[in-house]
Amino acid sequence: MAKLQKSIDKRNALVKATIELVNNNGFHATPMSKIAKMANVSPATIYLYFENKQDLVNQTYIDVKAEYTKYAFANYDPTMPIEEGFKMIWKRIADFKLNESEHAMFLAQCDNTPMIDEESRQEGIKHLQPLLDLWERGKKEGVIKPLSDYLLYAYAINPLSFLMMTQKRGAFTLDKTHLEEAYQSAWSSIKICQ
Repeated sequence: MAKLQKSIDKRNALVKATIELVNNNGFHATPMSKIAKMANVSPATIYLYFENKQDLVNQTYIDVKAEYTKYAFANYDPTMPIEEGFKMIWKRIADFKLNESEHAMFLAQCDNTPMIDEESRQEGIKHLQPLLDLWERGKKEGVIKPLSDYLLYAYAINPLSFLMMTQKRGAFTLDKTHLEEAYQSAWSSIKICQ
């Protein structure tokens, strides 16, 4: 059992080092040797857990995406009314992005790089299924605009990454009023106006 825990700890250290180095240096300036050094393992140890750098980054992306969506949907009930469900999910996503900014920054970088392969992106999208199902139900009920899920995500969720980065740089501080205004803007961007 101790051997298994040690193995899990090493993998977790590699994932943590990958996130930190990618956030600080970018994907291309993060060689496997630096990841191993920061994780306090030999470079050869990485290959016990990951085939190569691409595999390490893809698996880290999927791990972080799973953590993100687990948090986002923790209190969500799929029978909630559309706006109530969206508001709950949106606020949990905002909370994650602002309080787990290292992981959120890593995901934001992954969204904007060809480093993540399409198979991993599709796996990441599967983790968003409760939100996609809510939007589908909202479209059928005439509450959500009949747009592509990509457009809905771009208008309603992606602005949170911008706000997170702006806050992290110290250029803007999101208080409760700003968060409520941001939510109202997100909701207005995807709801059908009556």
